[in-house]
Amino acid sequence: MACVLLSLPAFSLAAETAKLVFSKAVYVDDKGKAIKYPEGVACDNKNLLVIADTLNNRLLKYSFKDGQLQGGSEIKIPEISFPMKVQVNSKGEIFVLNDKPIQILQLSPDGEFRGYVAPQNLPDPPAFIPRSFRVGGDDSMYILDIFSSRVIVLSPDGKFQRSIAFPADYGFFSDLAIDASGNIFLLDTLNAQLFIAARDAEKFSPFSKPEKTYLEFPTNLTIDSRGLIYVIDRNGCGIGVFGKDGSFLNRQLTFGWSEGLFRYPSQICINEKGEAFIADTDNNRVQIFNILR
Repeated sequence: MACVLLSLPAFSLAAETAKLVFSKAVYVDDKGKAIKYPEGVACDNKNLLVIADTLNNRLLKYSFKDGQLQGGSEIKIPEISFPMKVQVNSKGEIFVLNDKPIQILQLSPDGEFRGYVAPQNLPDPPAFIPRSFRVGGDDSMYILDIFSSRVIVLSPDGKFQRSIAFPADYGFFSDLAIDASGNIFLLDTLNAQLFIAARDAEKFSPFSKPEKTYLEFPTNLTIDSRGLIYVIDRNGCGIGVFGKDGSFLNRQLTFGWSEGLFRYPSQICINEKGEAFIADTDNNRVQIFNILR
């Protein structure tokens, strides 16, 4: 089954935009074992790259510095099962969202299991099902809880801080992101639309218009240091870029097997140097791009 190829009408690009230029791809670990169906990727501003090697039930740690990739050591422990998303905090600790069962794991920087994320003092309902999660710049955690239709905010030590209910009118929220100012963004996959809750806001509001013309089935997003929003179009095998005002700026990349092309991409991470890491799931690799601004 191939990605959906959209027939796009012409649109003008805003002055503020960015172009992704292919750098290299990651296919194997440090022992030459192939990556298999990677769903998740995380990075920091200290050269760290972590890949969720999903069907191999493991994580891989690399260093990417000055355009050179090193490492690829394996983190494989019994608690990691079908890892879907991965995040790192300022201490280098690793957080993993398992799909089977659905749980968020906390690991040390070396991959030692430290426990499951269990919010302390979570108000009713006490149960939650994480669809996605993010670690903020201050190491707070934001959990997209599809069980109770809310975003849960935890302190760095796991204590409940607040929750924000989903808006009344939406399709299905698949991901969230946090910008440098603490604004929370939600991605509505069915409507290809972004919602926002400003820092300390009590509710979400529409941030962009629905963009079904340009995005077939968006499932993941991240925000760069300038505030531009990058959205992974999984079924459309491309990336949409939104401006700081919610306007749709452009769509980039497309379906294919060659390097620089995608088959069902999953997660994107961008560091402060403008390096983008994208889990190219069906091509069994992670691709690295430089963002030209």
